[in-house]
Amino acid sequence: MNIEKLNFSETGNFSPIFLDYLDNKDTLQKFYHRRPELKSFEAQLQEKKFPQANRERLRSVLQKQYTSVAQPSAVTQNIERLGESNTFTLTTGHQLNIFTGPLYFIYKIVTVINSCKQLNEAYPDYHFVPVYWMASEDHDFEEINHFHLFGKDYQWKTEQKGAVGRFNTEGLQALLEELPGHVDAFEKAYKQHKKLADAVRCYVNDLFGEQGLIVIDADHPELKAPFRSIMEDDLKTHTAKSLVESCSKELEKIGYKTQVFPREINLFYLREDLRERIEKIDDKYVALNTDHHFSESSLLEELEAHPERFSPNVILRPLYQESILPNLAYIGGPSELAYWLQLKPVFDHYQLSFPILMPRNFGLVISKSNGRKLQKVPIQTKDLFLDTQSLVKKFVEENAEASLSLADEQKAISSVFETIRAKAMEIDKSLDGYIGKEENNTLKILSGIEKRLKKSEERNQETHVRQLESLKDKLFPGGSLQERKENFLNFYINNPAFLDEVLAHFDPMDYRFYVLYEAE
Repeated sequence: MNIEKLNFSETGNFSPIFLDYLDNKDTLQKFYHRRPELKSFEAQLQEKKFPQANRERLRSVLQKQYTSVAQPSAVTQNIERLGESNTFTLTTGHQLNIFTGPLYFIYKIVTVINSCKQLNEAYPDYHFVPVYWMASEDHDFEEINHFHLFGKDYQWKTEQKGAVGRFNTEGLQALLEELPGHVDAFEKAYKQHKKLADAVRCYVNDLFGEQGLIVIDADHPELKAPFRSIMEDDLKTHTAKSLVESCSKELEKIGYKTQVFPREINLFYLREDLRERIEKIDDKYVALNTDHHFSESSLLEELEAHPERFSPNVILRPLYQESILPNLAYIGGPSELAYWLQLKPVFDHYQLSFPILMPRNFGLVISKSNGRKLQKVPIQTKDLFLDTQSLVKKFVEENAEASLSLADEQKAISSVFETIRAKAMEIDKSLDGYIGKEENNTLKILSGIEKRLKKSEERNQETHVRQLESLKDKLFPGGSLQERKENFLNFYINNPAFLDEVLAHFDPMDYRFYVLYEAE
C-alpha cells in the first residue's frame, strides 16, 4: 500500500473539541490527565495501582470465557501475564456489530494492538496487553443488526430483547449464505456459538488472536462484584450526576458541545430478556417498563446478591472498565474521547486513575480500480473530502482554459456606477436609490452570466466531472466517511492480506488521517 497522510483539519470531518484536544489547547487541559504520547506512559505506569486480587479475578474470568475458542499462544500468554504486577492493558471498546460492522471497528482494534507493540519496545520492563471490551450489555439492537458490503445492506432480523451479548445467534447462519465470499472466521463464529458475545469473541480471536488481542465480556458476576460500592453510591447519592453536569457546563461555557447527559441513577436493571433504566419514583426504585419494583433496602440486597443484574450506562461504564482492568489508556473515536472529557471529576471523586485518551487510527482505502480512475482526474487527495458540489466547482475552475470568474468585471461595473452616482448627486440626490437599484440589477446579470459560464465549462469537462462524482459516491458512500459505512470484507475478500497491511501501515501515535492506496 502507498500511504498519504492528511491533517484532520484538512478533511472537514472532525469536531472542534477533538481537534483542540490534539492541538493541546489550554482550555481543555483541565479535563484530562496526560497527553496521548509515548513519554506520558512512564508516569501513568507509576500511578496505576491494581490489586493482586483483582488481577487474579480478571485472569480467572478470562480463562473461563476463552474455554469455547481455540486460543493462539499469544492470547494464552497475555491472559497469564495479566496476573503479573508489571503487566498493563490498553483498551478499546465497541458494540457487537454483526460481521464486524463498519471499517472503523477494525481500525480501533489495529490501533490498540499497534499501541501495545510500541509500548513494549519503549518500556521493556513492562508488558502491555491489547484489550477489546465488548459492549455486550448494550441493548440498542438497531445499531448492530446490519452491515454494508459491495453496495448491499445485510440485516439480521430477530425479536429478541435485552442485552445484545446474550442474544441467541439464530438467524445469522442464514446471512452467511448470502455473502459473496466465504470467511472462515464468521462461519465458525455463527455456526458454533449460540450466544452473540461468544460468537463475537470467536471471530475477533480468529482475526486478531495471533496479535495477542484479549476480548473481554464484562457481563459477568465476578467482575461486577468489586464495582458494587460505586453502583451503590450512584443509587443512593447520585454523585456522578452532579459532577458530570458541572463539568459539562464548564465545557459548554468555553464553546464545546457535550456528548452525554447523566441521570440521577446511571444504572440499568439487567435480566435475561431486558435491560431497563432504574429510576426512583417517590420512595420506590423501579425498573421502567417492567414489574420489578424495590424499596431501597431490597434493591441494595439485590445488588449485594446479584451485582450482575446491574448494568452501568455510558456515564459509569468507563469507571467500571478502569475498576476491573489494569488499564493505562483508552482508544476511541472523536465522540468517545469527547464524552470521556466530561468524566474526569467522577474519576477523581472515586480515586480512580484517569486513563490516557488516545484517538484511534482513521483511514480511507482506495482500491486499485479507484486509484486508476483517480489518476485520470488531476486533484489533490484532500479535495476528495469536499462535498460533491464543492469538489466539482473547484475542479472545473482550476482546469478551465479561461478564467470563469467575473469578479474583476463586477468591480469595474461597481466603479462605473460609483462615478455615475457622484455625478448624479450634484444634480439630484433623490437619484441615489434608483442608481443603487440599477447597480444591483447589473451585478445580478453578471452573476447569472458567471453561473452560465461555469455550467458550460462543466459540460466541456463532463467526462472528468462524471468520474469525480462516481469516485465520491464510491469512496464516500451515502456522503459519509468510508470507514463509517463500508465493511472490511469489501477489501478482505479480494485481498486476504488486508488486515496485515493495515497493521503494518497504521502508526497509533501519528494523529493524522491515512489515505491508503492499494498497490498495483
